[in-house]
Amino acid sequence: MRKKIVAGNWKMNTTLPEGIELAKAVAAKSAETPSSVDLIVAAPFTHLASIADLLKTSKVELAAQNCADHASGAYTGEVSADMLKSVSCKWVILGHSERRQYYGETDAKLVEKLKLALGAGLGVILCVGENLEEREAGKHFEVVGAQIKDVLYNFTAEDMKHIVVAYEPVWAIGTGKTATSDQAQEIHAFIRKALADKFGAAVAEDTTILYGGSCKPSNAKELFAQKDIDGGLIGGAALKAEDFIQIAKSY
Repeated sequence: MRKKIVAGNWKMNTTLPEGIELAKAVAAKSAETPSSVDLIVAAPFTHLASIADLLKTSKVELAAQNCADHASGAYTGEVSADMLKSVSCKWVILGHSERRQYYGETDAKLVEKLKLALGAGLGVILCVGENLEEREAGKHFEVVGAQIKDVLYNFTAEDMKHIVVAYEPVWAIGTGKTATSDQAQEIHAFIRKALADKFGAAVAEDTTILYGGSCKPSNAKELFAQKDIDGGLIGGAALKAEDFIQIAKSY
């Protein structure tokens, strides 16, 4: 049975004191969530070492929001996968639409990042998704299929045990818009088939696929009821501990 995951992406929000308080609140409330649901928080780099200690006695696992495409060296301002592992991160988010849109993240670069992250022993949450123009042009399957093939098809079935896919309808991020549960299910099923085509049905069935577009307490239950949606990558609602925990309790 594949993992159910609710992951909170804090993005570039919270000072360190604010982040510590948020982490404490999430950790304190985490026991209220179903045992079958894994919780992850992805905090800014500056927070990771401090928050790691706060989460040790809870069920909440720690993620970073990105990592470098080099192992080490003269890359000022970058943070390597090994550095993340050394501060007790268990996960890293890669390929988020904001990284692709604002920082020119390419699929080729993501392949290098995934190799380094997996080599460091990190789990990866790989984001895929289409923007509004691509959705309205009916190219969403084409775009998402290409992202899956250009990145994940470079890896093995064994690697897939450590990779979670997060589908982001980019047009729904921060806009308050949400794909209908049927729209979300349709593309989650498409992603699972694309994985099955490469890795086989068993691997595809075991791969967790998250929904990442304006998921909140009011719509989480309907989304999570779909058979190919295994949880959420939560943005704005993850900045309030109560909302984040309510989303996880939707299971």
